[in-house]
Amino acid sequence: MDLLNKLVDQGLRRELPTREEALAVLATSDDDLLDVVAAAGKVRRHWFGRRVKLNYLVNLKSGLCPEDCSYCSQRLGSKADILKYTWLKPDEASRAAAAGLAGGAKRVCLVASGRGPTDRDVDRVSETIKAIKDQNEGVEVCACLGLLSDGQAERLRAAGADAYNHNLNTSEGTYADITTTHTYADRVDTVHKAHAAGLSACSGLIAGMGESDADLVDVVFSLRELDPDSVPVNFLIPFEGTPLAKEWNLTPQRCLRILAMVRFVCPDVEVRIAGGREVHLRSMQPLALHLANSIFLGDYLTSEGQAGKADLDMIADAGFEVEDTDRVTLPEHRAPGGCASACGSAPAAQDAAPEARTDLVAVRRRGAGTDVAPNA
Repeated sequence: MDLLNKLVDQGLRRELPTREEALAVLATSDDDLLDVVAAAGKVRRHWFGRRVKLNYLVNLKSGLCPEDCSYCSQRLGSKADILKYTWLKPDEASRAAAAGLAGGAKRVCLVASGRGPTDRDVDRVSETIKAIKDQNEGVEVCACLGLLSDGQAERLRAAGADAYNHNLNTSEGTYADITTTHTYADRVDTVHKAHAAGLSACSGLIAGMGESDADLVDVVFSLRELDPDSVPVNFLIPFEGTPLAKEWNLTPQRCLRILAMVRFVCPDVEVRIAGGREVHLRSMQPLALHLANSIFLGDYLTSEGQAGKADLDMIADAGFEVEDTDRVTLPEHRAPGGCASACGSAPAAQDAAPEARTDLVAVRRRGAGTDVAPNA
């Protein structure tokens, strides 16, 4: 397929495809799916070999968020039956992180629900970062605390944070349909603050919220303009008790096409398969490793993930290897950071909605905030 050959050549040269080309990837047929995966896989292997970076989430504070993000089980008014607890103490968070690090993770992602941290919250998270780093040499720590105020990113950097995550989630044009308590511009501003403070910026998207192919391309092109070092691709987990509980719009094939499109647009960036891979990729997860070079190990914020041992077996069985802590993830030209530019539009085919598999959404009942051993 001429399109795929062109996209591979562009990816190896870090050139941006056109919007029409990105849309064409999303519109490919299931008959062409393996060709799409193989092409994007060439780009992935060129920049990252067969390495898979493992990341581990620690939910520092669960539920009770004042924001109204429609996709989130922790949102204002959520009726999802999730764990709810206030801030973990630094030693509790460090113990939770230790489980993931023992399982092979090289980055710990510290997440807290809420609009954004107070200065006291930044102090609390700074103490947690120190506790984790004192006990684990070489570990990377990423904070995800919501919208940042002036000076907070610098304080997190001084405390030892390596990265800051704040996802765009969806296109600017559809953002107000998903969230009303803050704006798309607020999110962009926080990513800029993280960049300016010298933190590695991590910003991604959520697919499956009823968006069009054009919306997906819009947000991925916006991410490339923002220049994050890592792009997490989440697939909506339709929690019962949230406004998007009935949005079962994804098939494994569509998820793979989305990941391929992201890889072509951001060829030399850490593309991470994040929340929802078990729910929507299911038995096709190993194919996704040919597109993404990073995954979360174990459980997510409020839902259970695949068993950590199963993740490790999947990586090995697919012919990949876990990235060591002494290996720099990003290609040399991107350190200390970078991605690239932007670009047009076209109609694209949409997959028929699959049958809802609510049985696949398992609320987390173990790990942080409980007395039960974590999944790692």
